[in-house]
Formats: sequence, C-alpha cells, structure tokens
Amino acid sequence: QTGVTIILTTHYIEEAEEMADRIGVINGGRIVLVEDKSVLMSKLGKKELRLSLHHPMQTIPVELSGHELALEDDGDTLVFTFDNQVERTGTTRLLGDLDRLKIRFSDLDTRQNSLEDIFVRVVGKSS
Repeated sequence: QTGVTIILTTHYIEEAEEMADRIGVINGGRIVLVEDKSVLMSKLGKKELRLSLHHPMQTIPVELSGHELALEDDGDTLVFTFDNQVERTGTTRLLGDLDRLKIRFSDLDTRQNSLEDIFVRVVGKSS
C-alpha cells in the first residue's frame, strides 16, 4: 500500500535481499547507508567474470598485474572483478592479454555481487 512503511531488522542478509525494497545499514549504532535496493546493487555491486582455465595456474603472471584478478578452485578458475557501471570495464583488455600470454579457458560466466558482498564493503569503509 502507498504510505505504509514496514521496518524489518534482520541478521540474515539473504532475507533483506529477497524481501526489501530499501536497505539501511547500521554500524556501531550509526546509520551509514539508506538506499533503494536496486540503486544500491547497481551503484556498489561489482561483477565477476569467471574463467575456467584449460590448465591450472599456481600464480597470476606479473603481466596481468594491471587487472583485479584472483585464482580459485586450486588454480582452475581465474576471477576478474570489475565495475560494470563504467564505460570501459577492462574485460576486452584482459581477454587480449590472456590471448597474448596463451592462457586458454574452456568456459566463462559472470556473477553479480550479492547484498552481503556490498554490506561487508560498506561496513568495512565506515569502521
């Protein structure tokens, strides 16, 4: 209904992500953020490009140090984190660098950060 506000407090971020239209974050007794959930997710949410590698890597080559990368799954997955709100995400440059280094992958997918990921980042900044 219009004009009705329900305040739900929860320690379960999954509940907030599923049920809420607006999200408020309180840290140390102070409100550090209040935002529409969709705006919050688009502003603060990052995306991951997950590449399933043909051959596992022990370390990320120094030639790729200009990218925000991590290895997961015992080196079988290369994860590139990027801000999808900017015009140039760096994805094309990363794929070109991987090609030049002859690093091959068999599959790729993307993942949007969850509300929990955003919460951890917001609380970390306000501490």
